[in-house]
Amino acid sequence: MVRIYNSILIALVFNISWSQNELNLISAISDKNKVVFSCENNTKISLEFLDSKNIKFWYAPEGNFNRNNESFAVINENFHANYAITVNESASVYEIFTDDLRVMVYKSPFKIQIFNKYQRLLLGDDDSRPYTVEGTKIKAYKKLRNDEHFFGLGEKTGSLDRRGNSFIMWNSDKPCYSDREDPLYKSIPFFMSSYNYGIFFDNTYKTTFDFGKESKDYFSFSAPNGAFIYYFMYGKDYKEIIKSYTELTGKPIMPPNWAFGWAQSRGLLTNEELTMDIAKQYRERNIPCDIIYQDIGWVDGLQNFKWHKDRYDNPKKMLSDLAENGFKVIVSQDPVVSQATIEQWQEANSNDYFAIDKRSGKSYDMPWPWGGNAGVVDFTKPEVANWWGKLQQQPINDGVKGFWTDMGEPAWSNEESTDRLQMKHHLGMHDEIHNVYGLTWDKVVTEQFEKHNPNQRVFQMTRAAYSGLQRYTFGWSGDSGNGEDVTSGWKNLANQIPLGLSAGLGLIPFWTTDISGYCGDITNYDEFSELYIRWLQFGVFNPLSRAHHEGNNAVEPWLFGPETEQIAKQCIELKYQLHPYTYTLAREAYDTGIPIMRALVLEFPNDENVYGIDDQFMLGKDILIAPIIKEGATKRMLYLPEGNWIDYNSPEKMYSGEQTIEYPVSLKTIPMFVKFGAIISKMPIMQYINQIEHAPVIFEIFPSEKPSAFELYEDDGTTNNYKRNIFSKTRIESHGSTSLLEISLFENQNNLFKTEKRNYVLQIHLPSKPKKILLNNAKLKPTTLSKINEDVNSNFNDSGFNYSSENQILTIRIPDSKQKTIISITK
Repeated sequence: MVRIYNSILIALVFNISWSQNELNLISAISDKNKVVFSCENNTKISLEFLDSKNIKFWYAPEGNFNRNNESFAVINENFHANYAITVNESASVYEIFTDDLRVMVYKSPFKIQIFNKYQRLLLGDDDSRPYTVEGTKIKAYKKLRNDEHFFGLGEKTGSLDRRGNSFIMWNSDKPCYSDREDPLYKSIPFFMSSYNYGIFFDNTYKTTFDFGKESKDYFSFSAPNGAFIYYFMYGKDYKEIIKSYTELTGKPIMPPNWAFGWAQSRGLLTNEELTMDIAKQYRERNIPCDIIYQDIGWVDGLQNFKWHKDRYDNPKKMLSDLAENGFKVIVSQDPVVSQATIEQWQEANSNDYFAIDKRSGKSYDMPWPWGGNAGVVDFTKPEVANWWGKLQQQPINDGVKGFWTDMGEPAWSNEESTDRLQMKHHLGMHDEIHNVYGLTWDKVVTEQFEKHNPNQRVFQMTRAAYSGLQRYTFGWSGDSGNGEDVTSGWKNLANQIPLGLSAGLGLIPFWTTDISGYCGDITNYDEFSELYIRWLQFGVFNPLSRAHHEGNNAVEPWLFGPETEQIAKQCIELKYQLHPYTYTLAREAYDTGIPIMRALVLEFPNDENVYGIDDQFMLGKDILIAPIIKEGATKRMLYLPEGNWIDYNSPEKMYSGEQTIEYPVSLKTIPMFVKFGAIISKMPIMQYINQIEHAPVIFEIFPSEKPSAFELYEDDGTTNNYKRNIFSKTRIESHGSTSLLEISLFENQNNLFKTEKRNYVLQIHLPSKPKKILLNNAKLKPTTLSKINEDVNSNFNDSGFNYSSENQILTIRIPDSKQKTIISITK
C-alpha cells in the first residue's frame, strides 16, 4: 500500500511538472502597462511594464497574484507615470511593443521571448520548458547562448563571470570561507548578462541560480516557495542596468565623510586602556586614522548596550578625549538577547519581542557563539523598533558614532541548521524571513538612529543582508582569511577582489574586506608581514578600509616591523590624499548606484578580454589598480584596456591599451595606472578627515590632446542634507594641443552649501618646461615649490608656478575665487 501511494504521489508531481512544460495560452487581458495571460490549469502570467525597458514578471501556477508579504527590496515600480504599451495579436502570438523592446508571447506552447528594437534576442524561455512546478517549488528556464556571460549576485566567491556555476541564496555564517564556498552572508538575487539585460528575482526563500552548470543549453533560477516574481531590466550597458536596479530597490545612503578614512579593529579590542593606547600610537607615529572599532565584548551583557564595567572606567570621557584627537568609535551590535542578561531578556520575552518556536509557542531558544543561549529579536514586529532604538541610543548619547551589525544571518543558522526553520516571526516562518532577517534589523537600526538623531548621517556596516540593504547600511565581507595557517591566506586575499567587485555590482558600493583577513592566529609577525602588506595594498582602495583580525591578534601596522610600518603608512596616506576623488565617487554611487570599486566590465563592457579578469579593478573611471596577490612576487602580469595609460608610480612611463604587460614590482609597489586626460582631485595628507581647515584642493592632471573634465563634489560630510541636494560642485576641464594646454576652473555651483576659503594647487604632468603661463590673460610668475606650499592654508592672495624638470611636474597655486578661472599654458 505504501509503495502504491508513493507511486501515485510521484505521478502527481510528475504530471504537475509536465503540465507546466506544455502550457498553452488561452486568453490575454491588457490594461495600459500590464498584460495578464491565462493558460491551462488556471496558470496566469502577468507582465507589467515599468517603462520601455523594465518589466515585472509574475508567474502564478494557481492563478492567484498574492504574496505573504510585500517586497522587502522593491520600493518603486512607477518608473514612468501613466506608461502604456502596444499589444498586437495574431493567430499564434501576442506582440508587445515599447520604444525599446519587442516582447513575443507564443500561444502554443506558451513561451516568451524578449527582443530589442533591432530584433536581437535578449532573453528567451527555454523551448522545451519555460517553467516547471513541483508542489510549491517553481523553476524558470532560459536560453543560454554560447557566448553569454553573467555577472552579479552580490558577495559570492569564485570568478566574477558566473557562467558554468550554480549558487544558493541562504545567508550563512561561514568563518574562514574558501575561495569557492557558497552560500555566504548576503543574498542579492540580482545578476546581469552580457546580452544587455539584468534579472532581479524578488523571492526571499532559499532560491537557486544555475548559469549553465546543469546544461549548456539553458540557465535557470528557482524558489522552493513564495510568489515567483522577477524583474527584467534592459540597458545599453551594465551601468544602465544597475541604474534601473537602483531605481527599483532604492539609492545607497552615503557614509559620513570620515568613514572613508582608515579604521582599526580587532576581536578583543574591547577595553578602554587598549583603545587609548592604539589611538596614541597612531598619532605619535603620524599614521592617519579616523575610526577605532569595539567588538562585541564592549557590552556588559548581550545585547543591552551598556559598557562593560570591568573594561571601561569612564567611557564618556574616553569617547570625548578620542574625539578631540580626531577619532570616531564604532561599536558592535548582535541581534539577540542572552538569557544571562536577565533584566533585558525578561523584558523582551514578556513583550513577545523574540521570534517564537512554533512547536512550543515560547521564545525560540537560540544557541549563540558567546553569552549562552539567547532570544532572537524579531525585527519584523513593529513594536520592537522603538524598544531597540532607545537601547542603541544609549552609547550614541555617550559619543559613539555608529554601529556594525554582526551575526545577522542569524549566526550559525546555516543550511544544515534545520531546527532554525521552526522559528516563527511576526511576518512569517523562518524559511521566508531568514534571508531578510539582517535587512529588517538594519532597517530598524538606521530608522531609529535617524529618529533620535535628526538629520545626522548614520554609520552602519553589516555582515548579513538582502537586496535593498543599500538604503540602510554598508557592507563588509565577513570572516575571510585562512584559519588553519594565517600565512597561507593568499587565495583568500585573491578571492576578496572579485567578491568585493561583485558586491559593488549588487549595489553595495560602500564595502570593505577585513584587512589582514579575519581568521588565523598570528604567531610570527615577520612571516605574516608580506601577506599583511599585500592585503593592505588592496584594502586601502576599499571605500571603507578596516584592519581587523580575530581574537587578540593585533594588526596595527607598527607590529610588523619598521619596513612594514613605513609601507603601510605610505599606503594609508595615499588613501587620504585621494579622499576628494573617492568622496566624489561616493556621490555618484548615491545618484546612480555605480560603485566606487568597479569591475573592468563596468567601464569596458565591449572588451571581452576583461570578462575573465578577477584581480584588477577601476577606482572610478580613471584609475586602474592591479593588486599583488602572489607570494614573493617580483613581477605582475596585468591587462590594460582600451585607451592610453600612465604608470602612476612612474608617470614618465606610458602604455597603449588593449595589451597585457609584465610589470616589475617590489614589496612596496601597488601597480596603479591612470588614463590619459585624467583629472584626479586630492588633498594634503591629514591624520584624520577635516583635520586641516582651509586645506587646498589639489588637482593632479594628466593632460591629453582630447578634452577631459572632472566635477569635484563636496558637502558638509555629516548630515543628510545631501539627500536634499545641498552640496557644491566645481568643474575643471582640460583642453590640450601640441602647443597649448588650457585648464578651466568653473564657477562654483553650490546649492545652499558654500565651500570655505582655500587655494587650488594644480599638479600638471608635462614633459618639458612651459614657455608661458597666463592666469585669466595675466602672466603668472614663477616661484619656488616651498613658496607654493608656504601658508597654503591661510594665505589666499598669492599665485605662482613652479616646474620641476626632475619630476616633470608643473605646479600652479591660485586662490579659489569661486568664479570661472582660465589658465593658459604655452608649451
